[in-house]
Amino acid sequence: MQSVPTRRRRPTMRDVAERADVSLKTVSRVVNDERGVSAALAVRVQRAIEELGFRPHPGARLMRRNDDRTAAIALLLEDVANPFSAAVQRAVENEARERGVVVFSASIDEDPARERALAREFGARRADGLLLAPAGDDQSYLADELPSGTPVVCVDREARNLAVDSVITTNALGAAEGVRHLAAAGHRRIAFLGDRRSIQTAEQRYAGYRDALASLGLPLDSTLVLHDLRESADADGAVTALLARSDPPTALFTAQNLITIGAVRALRRLGAEWSVGLVGFDDVLLADLLSPGITVVAQDAAAIGRTAATLLFARIAGDPSPPGVRLVPTTLIRRGSGELPPR
Repeated sequence: MQSVPTRRRRPTMRDVAERADVSLKTVSRVVNDERGVSAALAVRVQRAIEELGFRPHPGARLMRRNDDRTAAIALLLEDVANPFSAAVQRAVENEARERGVVVFSASIDEDPARERALAREFGARRADGLLLAPAGDDQSYLADELPSGTPVVCVDREARNLAVDSVITTNALGAAEGVRHLAAAGHRRIAFLGDRRSIQTAEQRYAGYRDALASLGLPLDSTLVLHDLRESADADGAVTALLARSDPPTALFTAQNLITIGAVRALRRLGAEWSVGLVGFDDVLLADLLSPGITVVAQDAAAIGRTAATLLFARIAGDPSPPGVRLVPTTLIRRGSGELPPR
């Protein structure tokens, strides 16, 4: 019978002190980057730390900090599995790592109650700041849920009823550019497939669609407008139904990456990928490898995350300037689907 391996005891600061032959106070000063330790003693302590594999306990370090900071921030996004959210998260992590800060993230799932509950939980854990992609239509609750003075920066959407910094995409302008691009290829019946209208970004992109049609002198046909498509399967079914009509659209503007994926599946299943124009909002993984490639209005998720994190760390450091909205422009990427003429 095999013996059960014994669990190795976690080394302590006392073990480090004995290995380095210094006092416990000296080890504490080195671990917490305090003054009063000679270079020679610091080298001995660091060598002992490495030899023993010692790791300071985060809670103990927090108790000894004089600035009451935890060196941790919270990041609440719509869905961390979504490629856009994942890119934002990675950019935030990169900025945090340079500052020795850890990032705790979670998905809100477009649920205002979950948004508030998660904000409360991270506030209770005394995160130094909060980055938030709002799901609800009122963020004034944060004044009560977070410890006084905790900075908040909103990502992708503006806060409502709360004066904080926001970093957002030029949603309306980007959508309008995508629709005008389809019109330039000769399309006059352009369908709109969007997310929930309660979401700020979805409404802004629909506004861009409407504005583009108006500027082109094209009528707004409500039968070509489909909202509240949450999953790619919803978009697949919507496109299938649109193209089965006696007067189908000749082009599609899909206002979110999952909607674009569903639309592409429907077009390819129906053999219509070369006969129906398509421009999607948000880039899609491998969009350039399809035939035709998918033309998109791309957001710069990395710039959004980087800008939001930089603003948050500035607020944590005490930046007293008035809060504002930072706009990150979109980019139209031509790959083929948006350049198809109507048939």
